[in-house]
Amino acid sequence: MESMISRARGGGSQSSPVPKYFQLRETLLERINAGRWPAGTAIPTEPELCKEFGVSRITVRRAISDLVHEGKLYTIQGKGTFIARPKLDERFVQRAFGFYEDMELQGQQLTTQILLQEVLPAPEVAATHLEIPVGSLVHILIRLRSVQDEKILVSTTYIPEALCPDLVNDELSSVSLYRWLQTRYGLTVARAERNLEAVSAREREARLLDIPLHSPLLRLESVVYLPNGKPLEYSNTLHRGDRTRVHISFVPSEDGQLQPTSSHLTDKQAE
Repeated sequence: MESMISRARGGGSQSSPVPKYFQLRETLLERINAGRWPAGTAIPTEPELCKEFGVSRITVRRAISDLVHEGKLYTIQGKGTFIARPKLDERFVQRAFGFYEDMELQGQQLTTQILLQEVLPAPEVAATHLEIPVGSLVHILIRLRSVQDEKILVSTTYIPEALCPDLVNDELSSVSLYRWLQTRYGLTVARAERNLEAVSAREREARLLDIPLHSPLLRLESVVYLPNGKPLEYSNTLHRGDRTRVHISFVPSEDGQLQPTSSHLTDKQAE
């Protein structure tokens, strides 16, 4: 008798050269993408999937393993396998957007908790990137950002105090920082240099983001410049690695070489 996998894939026969585990993987993926199982919902058990699709446990386990590896599913020991939340897109290399603007464009509910907002002497790393003497006064802004009530990143931002002396008194929890700097202080972002690297969560980041110690993080280091070439902002942002991917698009340049047109971070639920 023809398997349900074959019928789900359009009526092919069981003699298809496509492995059964891959057919099952594709069928389950179609259901996930169609929203049949909402994020956080448990999928049917292995015996239930075996019975529904007429396949062995080995086939079911291989299909599920692939989807877990791809971030579509996650397992909890003793409880089952669940639908993972999709990722969010965050453009971050080719466009000088901030996280606020990206989430706003996507219609995501963003909340910001201000952990620190003070004027303090610049540490050496910040002074170097801002091209100011060590110990010069800078605004230090530490923010914890959440999307749909889930903690996603923690960022530390340094801005020369001389550029916007009153920033320490401004309410910044519900505004775009770049937009605020432009409208209130006339400071326009011209370009940004950004570096991305993989790191592990230390005790502080794990506590703030509610993740296990040593969980994977993506560290985004950024320097934003004014039209006159002077640095406006140096920031260090830690994104949860289990919720983030990097996407880069390329197009041919005039000399035929491929060049990136866009690069962005995605929180794993926007797919």
